[in-house]
Amino acid sequence: MEFPEKKSNSEWARQLTPFEYAVLREAATEAPFSGDLLDEERAGQYSCKACGHPLFESETKFEAHCGWPSFYETLEDDSVVLSEDRSIPGRPRTEVRCANCGSHLGHVFDDAPETPTGDRYCMNSVALQFKPE
Repeated sequence: MEFPEKKSNSEWARQLTPFEYAVLREAATEAPFSGDLLDEERAGQYSCKACGHPLFESETKFEAHCGWPSFYETLEDDSVVLSEDRSIPGRPRTEVRCANCGSHLGHVFDDAPETPTGDRYCMNSVALQFKPE
């Protein structure tokens, strides 16, 4: 898939820390309960750490007790791109990527009946930047 923000791997590597690059560009996952944004409770907006594309509003963040920041809805319907992830045999998942640059953000699950949408966008903190209101 083509994304509006186009950079080479070496350009991304110069812009991002090695850990950010591993998560955003190579689909690694940060350890649960380790991310800086897990306990962020201020009002504001979350965007892609790689390109700054707006992704989520703080009003949609909720405590899912899974170890990663979780949201029940994206900012816009086209904020992210979803694709099938079969990297774990026998456990297909839905990967979430930034619609602007294609960076890996996390996964979405339909296991949050307590939310208005039933969805849990389980995001890596390192893949997000937070701008308080």
